[in-house]
Amino acid sequence: MSDKFDVIFIGGGPGGYVGAIRAAQLGLAVACVEKMKGKDGKATLGGTCLNVGCIPSKALLDSSYKFHEAREGLAVHGITASGVALDVPAMIRRKDDIVKQLTSGITQLFKANGVTHIKGSGKLLADRRVAVLDDAGTETLYEASHVVLATGSVPIDIPVAPQDGQYIVDSTGALEFSEVPPRLGIIGAGVIGLELGSVWKRLGSDVVLLEAMDSFLPAMDQFIAKEAKKTLGRQGLDIRLGCRVSTASVKEGKVEVRYSDKDGNPQQELFDRVIVCVGRKPNTAGLFAEDCGLSLDQRGRIAVDGQCATNVPGVWAVGDLVRGPMLAHKASEEGVMVAERIAGHKAQMNYDLVPGVIYTHPEVASVGLTEEQVKESGQAYKVGMFPFVASGRALAANDTAGLVKLIASEESDRILGCHIVGASAADLVQQVAIAMEYGATAEDIGMMVFGHPTLSEAVREAALAVNGHAIHIANRKKR
Repeated sequence: MSDKFDVIFIGGGPGGYVGAIRAAQLGLAVACVEKMKGKDGKATLGGTCLNVGCIPSKALLDSSYKFHEAREGLAVHGITASGVALDVPAMIRRKDDIVKQLTSGITQLFKANGVTHIKGSGKLLADRRVAVLDDAGTETLYEASHVVLATGSVPIDIPVAPQDGQYIVDSTGALEFSEVPPRLGIIGAGVIGLELGSVWKRLGSDVVLLEAMDSFLPAMDQFIAKEAKKTLGRQGLDIRLGCRVSTASVKEGKVEVRYSDKDGNPQQELFDRVIVCVGRKPNTAGLFAEDCGLSLDQRGRIAVDGQCATNVPGVWAVGDLVRGPMLAHKASEEGVMVAERIAGHKAQMNYDLVPGVIYTHPEVASVGLTEEQVKESGQAYKVGMFPFVASGRALAANDTAGLVKLIASEESDRILGCHIVGASAADLVQQVAIAMEYGATAEDIGMMVFGHPTLSEAVREAALAVNGHAIHIANRKKR
């Protein structure tokens, strides 16, 4: 038996590595178990987010957008670009370099904060013992006063589209294409499908997204979702709703996909590549022994309370393993909360204000309640909206798609939700999240001085519009 730690984190992704660093900062003896390896075959930290998720996909999104702009978006600025060429392998290498820089940075942070990195696959046993199996097949047992499970999630496989790693791939495989597929099929039009579809569409693919749901982005504010769908459609993404795939098979170097459309009619398409993006599930395979006593919920997630404590004393779970949205920033904040509670602090997390973002262009971002949720609650409310086409800064940048939508209480004027489709939506929505954390009203934001010209002014104008005071658009008559 190795030395006992105050806390062992199983999983080195956003929930695990951030929580481990915070626990070490608080004076605890901390270890973090991680089995992932990078493309170079060496142990790596950062989990799915840094290695094959958030970071590499954003690198490709940015690279592909620059290529698209160079080819099609500069003429309006009086710039003529010729001979613009695409080097996909170079683009992939840049993505890999960014990943390597960030994951290596976590290794250095572990050293600086005194976190022990245990390389291997971790498994929770009874009495807060952790068994770690390394590459050589050697198992080592560790003890801890607290164990935090933070192994994240994995893509959901569907039997009708068996992946072969070349023609039919998941989101990880879609980050490694060596060339642009002429015709790309994506099963699923959720966040991941839309982002990956945007990457390869900008680079020249004919992209078709087959979504089984009858509504587009059903968890989002539906007014914003409809605006986003229209904008993405104008960009050439062929988003087909109500399409249920029955088979996907490789035939003579093509993928034949059979599905029924929204009217139930059988359809068939041929693609050069297919990406399966139908969601993710908790990564619990082999994570804990049956006799450790952990309870799961009806969806197979680890059951936890509001502070991420499980039913087993001293055992915690965070991130994609538990209830709530599968978001890296949600996982990291839960990791910090758990670390602080283990250290004796009364830490809490406001789950009502976790922003959600889709990194298409324009971006789609939200925080708080949707209009549908407010209606369902029965409370009286009011809405203010401001289109980016009326923003001087957006016009100057030739980036006018979308709008800001604010929802406020009719009675108190407190902001209930903010939903944005537009340039820099991810950054703009965070301004409103901060305001909501402190109970700000629409009037409060409307009274603030915003720099001019900025995209942020659209947030202020939407806040002014809530009460019919917008300056740069005609105000809607109150209901």
